[in-house]
Amino acid sequence: MANFFKASPKKSPVQKQITVTVNRLDQQGCGVASVGKKPLFIEGVLPGEVAQVNIYQQNNKYAKGKLVKLQKSSAEREEVKCRHYYQCGGCNLQHLQYPQQITFKQNKVEQLFARQNLAENLPWQQAIISNAWHYRRKARIGVQYNKRGEPVIGFRQRESNNLTAIKSCPVLTQEFTEVFIELRNILPKLSGKNAIGHVEVIAANENALVVRQLTKMSTADRRLWQKFSDKNHWLIFIDDGKQQLQLLNDELLLESHLLSYSLSDSVRIEFSSRDFIQVNHDVNQQMIAQALSWLNLKQDDVVLDLFCGLGNFSLPIAQKVKSVVGVEGVQTMVARATANAEQNALDNCQFFQADLNSGWSEQSWAQKRYSKVLLDPARAGAYEALTQLVKLNINTLLYVSCDPSSLACDAKLLIEYGYKIEKIAIMDMFSQTKHVETMVMFTL
Repeated sequence: MANFFKASPKKSPVQKQITVTVNRLDQQGCGVASVGKKPLFIEGVLPGEVAQVNIYQQNNKYAKGKLVKLQKSSAEREEVKCRHYYQCGGCNLQHLQYPQQITFKQNKVEQLFARQNLAENLPWQQAIISNAWHYRRKARIGVQYNKRGEPVIGFRQRESNNLTAIKSCPVLTQEFTEVFIELRNILPKLSGKNAIGHVEVIAANENALVVRQLTKMSTADRRLWQKFSDKNHWLIFIDDGKQQLQLLNDELLLESHLLSYSLSDSVRIEFSSRDFIQVNHDVNQQMIAQALSWLNLKQDDVVLDLFCGLGNFSLPIAQKVKSVVGVEGVQTMVARATANAEQNALDNCQFFQADLNSGWSEQSWAQKRYSKVLLDPARAGAYEALTQLVKLNINTLLYVSCDPSSLACDAKLLIEYGYKIEKIAIMDMFSQTKHVETMVMFTL
């Protein structure tokens, strides 16, 4: 039988090195130049810079390059603060001066709104900012082991599932800046070390570590973690994939201990180590204060809070209005929000569980008349919820977004139903990164 061979399609040869001028930043904060008629994406460069670049990937539509040397630097370039910046994938804007980071993020929102024909004369307000460093109070730290069985502790490398071995992180709160060194000391001593997938750090009224270990923890390992806890004054929780257990006096107990953070002198939020919280405490407080101001709350207002979580917005709002109804998709969060209202002596709050991305218009809480509504959805946005919400004809709608792309789509829907944008502002929840949080006030 004859064998027939088909020639493999030729791949574009990867050039070893070229010199380019950077034209712009893309939506992810990556520099964009040109090679031929294709865009060339280069991490760590800024518009106007001239760079020597190694091209390591090409296809018919684009190419990717790695910075070798800058021949001309931008006046907006900043000396990076983190020793791991060019390997770690956690931050990607440290090389850009902080005021320009805010400008980049606002421009990003404008570009996405422009795609929906919404960018003309946006009523921008002053951005919410805080300390650009040591702001992150909750983070997940990965754990892997190299061929020698040594632990690699840190965050994912850029464009990789492998970890960068981190020694310190300048965006974590001061309590956890050096946690990597402490973990590197204890992990090799554990008998169940290969079972540990990650460690989560949480800075709250009490600082805590959540250790993800799917296998049963030995008595010897519990004692090592207890010594670790006593030395660093950190609570230790063990997540076995089914439930979360608290380590206390060498014993593992079903978690009942709640952490907490303050929103004001009179409002405190309690939460489990498994619950979602806003990771930037200062920006969160400013965000809530701005929401209260923009909503212009009155004593007779009845407010609907969708995707309410633990009551982060609901409880401060409840102090100023007749009543608040909070709705959340996760029942445990509904229970936690209800308990938080009781803990703060707020009896004008009600919380309900509902899948807001499915039909909910027949639910009892949806039959009430609301004067104002706030929604704070996940990254996917609130399109399905808004298709039902617009039928309630609520005159004032405040949208808190963690993804500008879904926000732009949702904003277009609201405007098609007669709403207009009264105010819009960036909130820099994640300094040194491409991530953008935005608050928009819509009115009928």
